[in-house]
Amino acid sequence: MNAVVSIIMGSTSDWKIMEASAKYLNDMEIPFELNALSAHRTPEKVEEFARNAHKRGIKVIIAAAGMAAHLPGVIAAFTSLPVIGVPINASLDGMDSLLAIVQMPPGIPVATMGINAALNAAILSTQILALTDENIANKIAKAKSLLADKIVKANEEFAKIEFKYKINSENETNIHNRRNSL
Repeated sequence: MNAVVSIIMGSTSDWKIMEASAKYLNDMEIPFELNALSAHRTPEKVEEFARNAHKRGIKVIIAAAGMAAHLPGVIAAFTSLPVIGVPINASLDGMDSLLAIVQMPPGIPVATMGINAALNAAILSTQILALTDENIANKIAKAKSLLADKIVKANEEFAKIEFKYKINSENETNIHNRRNSL
């Protein structure tokens, strides 16, 4: 088994956020690897990693960084693989990281998630892999179906809550009826 997704963190302190990516990939049975690399402290290792990732079978790179957050962009500069950036809230409410990752120059794209949105990064990586893997596509479809079920169940519970001036919305009724017809 070889890793197809690489999760890279600029610092080990990013792990508390990035663990959500690892858990999702593990649950989806997607082989992945974890590494700490720094665009500022280990730039040569970042370049070596990025230039050789495809040779090791990596298909998508998730790169997380806080503060100056150059790691995703530096990786993207040295590879043609898709790079998904996760801005980490390390200072300035994560806005410095978000802007550093999202404002890439033409020709060096990084798909940028929301601040601390490691789970969405993992989901996007599986969607990219699903383009050429029907098994992964089926797993994603099932996962999205479960998300819809959560909302249906929530609306069923809201419909049971009574207040003198609460009126069940048409949306609640339609959702309840649709669920019962399945």
